[in-house]
Amino acid sequence: MSQSILNLSRSLARLSLKGSSYTSVQCTRALNCSSLQHILEPQGSERARSGKYPTRLTVDISQHMICAPHGAGLVVQRSGLHTSGIALHDNRFKDGFTKFKDHPIYKKGVYTLKPIPFPKSGGRDPKTGRIAIHGIGGGHKRRYRMVDFKRIGPEKGPPKTEKVVSIKYDPNRSARLAILAGGTHKRYILATRNMQAGNLVRTYGEIPRMPVLAEEGDAHPVGALPTGTLVHNVELQPHLGGTLVRAAGTTAQVLRKAAGQVILQLPSKHQISIDERCMVTVGQVSNHEHNQRIIGKAGRNRWLGKRPSSGLWKRKGGWAGRKIRPLPPIKVYLASDKVEEKES
Repeated sequence: MSQSILNLSRSLARLSLKGSSYTSVQCTRALNCSSLQHILEPQGSERARSGKYPTRLTVDISQHMICAPHGAGLVVQRSGLHTSGIALHDNRFKDGFTKFKDHPIYKKGVYTLKPIPFPKSGGRDPKTGRIAIHGIGGGHKRRYRMVDFKRIGPEKGPPKTEKVVSIKYDPNRSARLAILAGGTHKRYILATRNMQAGNLVRTYGEIPRMPVLAEEGDAHPVGALPTGTLVHNVELQPHLGGTLVRAAGTTAQVLRKAAGQVILQLPSKHQISIDERCMVTVGQVSNHEHNQRIIGKAGRNRWLGKRPSSGLWKRKGGWAGRKIRPLPPIKVYLASDKVEEKES
């Protein structure tokens, strides 16, 4: 580093701005360029020493500067001093997601029925802050419920029996939740269509030689159910928890069994093959009328956190394109009527 840069660094180090002395000076220079940037970190102010409000001072000298390609010298004719408070971290969602993990209610490995507050992303990537999904933003505040999608029962002996305490609303999914109580433990599960408070639900883990008589709300290995049974909360791998058929009003149907595998038909009419030990819950998911709800106005979509689409690409209504009209009525002539017309 040339002597002129050292002298300039020492002079900048003696600056005192707003009661804070900036002593740590880092000088960076690029060859064949006409700019020099000095980054100074505050050391003297109490606000800066606390670490809660990290800022940095940017000194930009960019007017009439000459940088020698081999470091022979530096001539500064005019200089300008620009200061700005810049956050040291550019992650706008880092603090929000940290609050979720550090919340006193949330503890790793501890289950709770209390709704946990968590921040919204607004459709932006948590790391970069850029828009990842369009059409998401705003909406009413939501709290997360820890839903237990694992229904694991004993492989031998009597089943695990639990009682339905109440049916609850969950803002994060279309289905309703049921609170089960068994022993000293309570948990959330997906409620079935006809499930009510006071019902008893059972969880089995055994695959008998003959198919069982399934009841709504009970959980069985899919290999224990007869063909044609309607199920939901389907596992793809044994003991990993249900991942399919969890939306409101959805069901899957057991089609056939072959060589330790069971073929299921999903709501999309696709067929999948899973291990017979995978757990499923019998019945249809609650809130089966969810697809018939009427939004009514644009504001309700904003309550749900859905932003409007671009008006430039507006969807065409029923006025555009080919019209689908009913066919004309069919005229039916009887053979006897035609004979009478000819004779007359």
